[in-house]
Amino acid sequence: MLGLDTNLVSEAKATGFFAPHGVDTSAVKVPGGFTDDTFVPYDYGHFAVIYDTQAMKEPPKSLKELVEGDPNQKIVIEDPRTSTPGLGLLLWVKSVYGKDAPAAWAKLKDRVLTVTPGWSEAYGLFTKGEAPMVLSYTTSPAYHMVAENTDRYQAAAFSEGHYIQIEVAGMTKAAKDPALAKDFLSFETGPEFQSIIPTTNWMMPVAATKEPLPEAFSKLVTPEKTFLMSSDEVAANRKAWIDEWLGAMSKN
Repeated sequence: MLGLDTNLVSEAKATGFFAPHGVDTSAVKVPGGFTDDTFVPYDYGHFAVIYDTQAMKEPPKSLKELVEGDPNQKIVIEDPRTSTPGLGLLLWVKSVYGKDAPAAWAKLKDRVLTVTPGWSEAYGLFTKGEAPMVLSYTTSPAYHMVAENTDRYQAAAFSEGHYIQIEVAGMTKAAKDPALAKDFLSFETGPEFQSIIPTTNWMMPVAATKEPLPEAFSKLVTPEKTFLMSSDEVAANRKAWIDEWLGAMSKN
């Protein structure tokens, strides 16, 4: 199974659905560090506010500036109940604001154009010009530079740091061919698989690639600080923090 992220690892393990992988992951290097006996990382990306340079000349330079900025300059965000980027923003705000997170959300909600079920809906509204900002990844501008030959869409570098998403894969206990499943998990961290990640999933590879990354990747925002909560902490608090978010976002 591919596509879970580190925020959901503890809850995934608790289902009893996954088996230890037994794979050598020594080649894997991710900011903040992550190792696990059940899940193997295969890519990562830092969450970021992507802005349209044609619609916004002065993007926010911090989460604080995003929260307290002009409510007429809108952002599209994703729902933390149905979207891992939405959950990532929730944890980013919690990492920076702590117990003051509800007050931050109460301010930020005036800038939120809409909350979408997933990333695709949010990014589609952004590229259609519905809002000058969207919650996405520091790697998103690489897509536009490589695939569309435009640097119109850029990531805002936030002074507090950026929350990271590390995507993982795991082997189910019901695997009909566990040896083959382990081979695939090993293949995921190898140079052939890793070489495909940057310009297909538009994320960062976790291990060596066969070729250097495209030049566009050298122009991306590189966060000076990485936020990453333990999956146990997320599992213990996710429901309460989502309820907190719902309460703040629904206040008039």
